[in-house]
Amino acid sequence: MGSGKCGLLAAAVTVVCAVTVLAGAGTAFASVPPEPSVATASGSPAPTGSPAPGTTPAPAPTPDKDLEKIREQLDRLYHDAAVATDAYNAAEEKAEKQSAELDDLNERIAEGKRKLQRLKDQAGATARAQYRDGGLPPMARFLLTDDPQRFADSAATILNGERATRKLLTETARTQDELRGYADDAAARMKKLEADRAAKDAAKKKIEKRIADAELLESRLEKKEKERLAELERQAARAAQTAWLDSGVLDGISDKASAEGKKAVAFATAQLGKPYVWGAEGPDSFDCSGLTSQAWAAAGHPIPRTSQEQWRQLPHVAVKDMRPGDLIIYFGDATHVAMYAGDGKIIHAPRPGRTVTVTGAGTMPILGVVRPHA
Repeated sequence: MGSGKCGLLAAAVTVVCAVTVLAGAGTAFASVPPEPSVATASGSPAPTGSPAPGTTPAPAPTPDKDLEKIREQLDRLYHDAAVATDAYNAAEEKAEKQSAELDDLNERIAEGKRKLQRLKDQAGATARAQYRDGGLPPMARFLLTDDPQRFADSAATILNGERATRKLLTETARTQDELRGYADDAAARMKKLEADRAAKDAAKKKIEKRIADAELLESRLEKKEKERLAELERQAARAAQTAWLDSGVLDGISDKASAEGKKAVAFATAQLGKPYVWGAEGPDSFDCSGLTSQAWAAAGHPIPRTSQEQWRQLPHVAVKDMRPGDLIIYFGDATHVAMYAGDGKIIHAPRPGRTVTVTGAGTMPILGVVRPHA
């Protein structure tokens, strides 16, 4: 090939490469709009599409639909934590009951042992008395006497002695049976206590894991995103409350509370602003059922510790018949409880990271209402 042809071929290759590079660049710039130029320290504009030296591009704000997904995920995590908290509180209550009953059994066992020792001492005293009389049993001495009066006295003594001996033997056997029963019962209760403690520990781990997951999820949000997320939560709560009130559920409802109900509401009101802490029953922090159970204890009417047991054990009333002091149970699994304060409002301890607060009674799905005091 001649040198002229080689020159033309090289020129052609150069043109093709240039067109290819320009086409690629055109495609890239078509998909990403150029950013405004920023002047450099020398006064000349920085290259288009590049951040200014020493700056970090601001992250694009998270769309509301993505924040809604995050809100739903947080709700699930905190709901799971609430379920585990109820399990923890129930296990703790059972463990405390088993521990108290075990203490009572141990005291019974100790008293039984003391009683058995007294019976043994009594039997020993009888044996020693017989030895002092020459080793002859009362029946032998009775048969060998020639004195009529002594014969009569001995007959009565023998009869009383036999009765006392039978009573002593019977009482000893019964005490031994009781001790065996107490020991078996104590062993069974200790086994239950260990199971309750294991359930309590498992629930604690689950609570801590769910809360840690939720806190990690929230920590990844920028300040403005957290503010927007909080606003979305408020909007959802307002919408739910408005729909609940618009249903006419409170039409004609009475806000007249019983004397006990007023005391319970007053107690709950005094706790406003105190932090939610799972498993807490005051005085400085509360979980949801810790608040309601302590409020009614202060009103002189103790109720079950957990929201699920409050729902299961306390009398149910219709929403239209509720009055201040009644408890509103939320969600299908009864894992949240609040105190109705009147005027469509509740006082409750919401979840970790929040404080005891007043909000609309219809902001969460209502399972039903219970009345601690008739």
